[in-house]
Amino acid sequence: MSLPSSPSALSAPAVSTLVTRLRAAGCVFAEDEAELLLTTARTPSDLTAMADRRIAGQPLEHVLGWAEFCGRRIAVDPGVFVPRRRTEFLVHQAAALARAVPRRRPVVVDLCCGTGAVGAALAAELGSPASREAASPQAGIELHAADIEPAAVRCARRNIPPATGRVHEGDLYAPLPPALRGRVDILVVNAPYVPTEAIGLLPSEARDHEPRVALDGGADGLDVQRRVAADAYRWLAPGGHLLIETSERQAPRTLAAFRRHGLVPRLATDDDLCATVAIGTRPTASARPATAEPA
Repeated sequence: MSLPSSPSALSAPAVSTLVTRLRAAGCVFAEDEAELLLTTARTPSDLTAMADRRIAGQPLEHVLGWAEFCGRRIAVDPGVFVPRRRTEFLVHQAAALARAVPRRRPVVVDLCCGTGAVGAALAAELGSPASREAASPQAGIELHAADIEPAAVRCARRNIPPATGRVHEGDLYAPLPPALRGRVDILVVNAPYVPTEAIGLLPSEARDHEPRVALDGGADGLDVQRRVAADAYRWLAPGGHLLIETSERQAPRTLAAFRRHGLVPRLATDDDLCATVAIGTRPTASARPATAEPA
């Protein structure tokens, strides 16, 4: 008996068997996952291999090779941090602030960019470089993204091609062009914020298949956030904004770090997405506030 030429042509019993296997492996949304596998696999053998990987515990996004984020398909390579839906709130907050920037092309930096999902979504939402001459004053952004993980940088360069922005490899601000200092309008960061001792409590999909450097935020989860906040003032333009995804429990300490380094802090939350974003704004006055620690 010959196999169908495409997975979508599989018989109802075959599809039912796939759903049963996924459900037995603990996939809560087995029917939805089966549909995604069926529509993504190119051949029945591809489908079998993908199903086996998923049943073995690999994240669905790594198996598919993509994740849906802000209505777009973002390429996700094995071993790279998978963008979470709650991070869409970070994008929406950053986009709203970018639209208020008076200059024609706001300068946007996506630190700890992972797949580049946040930067790619902002570029799409705020207009591509090809539309710079359009009537909208916010047609396009000058986008830079950076990550310390080589695998993440390779993936981000697929999602942020040269026509959209530049992706740099290195630790936080270190790889950014020096000419960006004092020019960044929107500094958006999804830094790791899981406390080290809580890593073992994460689902195995994250714990076993995503890079530790993208998850581990140190003893209290805020080590990387503090490092970002410490240097943000010198990179932000006057009136520029730093936005960091954090947790509701950690938010007071994130905001305190912003205040300590000269930024005016506030908090934005979304109950539906269980999302919390700390926002710090560099004052427009030329003098750095006396409360700020020395650089």
